Amino acid sequence: MNSNLTKEDILQILNATGGEIINYMSQTVQYRENNLITYSKNVFIPLTEICRNDCGYCNFKKNPDDPEAIILKTKQEVLESLKEAEKYGCKEALFTFGEDADEEEIVQLKLTEYGYDSMIDYIVDICQMTLDETTLLPHTNGGNFRFDDLKKLKAVNASLGLMLENSSSRLMELPAHKRSPGKNPELRLETIANAGKLKIPYTTGILIGIGETKEEVAESLLAIRDLYDNYGHIQEVIIQNFTPIPGIEMEDWPEPSFLDMIRTVIAGTLLFGDTDVSIQVPPNLNNDTAQIFLLCGADDWGGVSPVSPDYVNITSPWPGIDELEKLTEDAGFELIERLCVYEKYVNNEWLNDILLEKISNLS
Repeated sequence: MNSNLTKEDILQILNATGGEIINYMSQTVQYRENNLITYSKNVFIPLTEICRNDCGYCNFKKNPDDPEAIILKTKQEVLESLKEAEKYGCKEALFTFGEDADEEEIVQLKLTEYGYDSMIDYIVDICQMTLDETTLLPHTNGGNFRFDDLKKLKAVNASLGLMLENSSSRLMELPAHKRSPGKNPELRLETIANAGKLKIPYTTGILIGIGETKEEVAESLLAIRDLYDNYGHIQEVIIQNFTPIPGIEMEDWPEPSFLDMIRTVIAGTLLFGDTDVSIQVPPNLNNDTAQIFLLCGADDWGGVSPVSPDYVNITSPWPGIDELEKLTEDAGFELIERLCVYEKYVNNEWLNDILLEKISNLS
């Protein structure tokens, strides 16, 4: 554990006001090794919009009887999207899908039709196709996975991801997670820990504004820090703000304040300041305020796509790369592209020879 920051220290940051915030903001500067702000040029491909969870803030999940729902994309449809992304210079293929979607009969029937027994078999084959037939690197984010399934995914993914969101089980009683068994923090922490045991480069993060207390924010950040200290596999921590969308259960729920976002980004930066873990803030959810987070220590914009929308936040379009560059440079930083796996993990301790060769060709 970073001995310099306790839970009480983080709470002081999360409750800071006035000049205290400015003072904490200035402390983040000491941890900057350079002026670089990174992003990954990706294509976002939802394989299915069916999900066992029913989160109060979700705009992604569709009902199986919705005629517009993606039940299960064919391999040909996926390949067409990948080939289109190649033309735009994308290097990351972000595959998302509802958790345990194959528990729904309609998805299982599609899998059987395509010649697969389970969703995990299908996604592993999709990732293998991506490696075999394109220059893109797979990054899968599809909820909790069992240890053996993570092992299969590791062989065909440059990195994986799962948002912790929050480590408090109390949120399972609130609208955000009350109908979402997969958001049980014990399950999510176990998945992230298993990824660490398997040496999988990993992205996680917290979601603020869904009914959590500041104490629960502090505990969640510390839980991620513990995982990093134990396994070293956390490459970036996302600080994501809840944004209401018309039609969701929580459409009238208040957004986190701008200051709460500032304080949380500062807390994350200072907690991970003695590591090389990046702090990421999604630019499309913070169009008017994104620059200030760079001054609070954030050093990564995450995945940004020139070819696909953010299907999870469909009402929040990505900024163009040129626009992102202007935002970054105006704040005094330099924008550079990165891969979905950070450089420190590009070695045979973390990745197999096939992935290393793909990365070498991209580089």
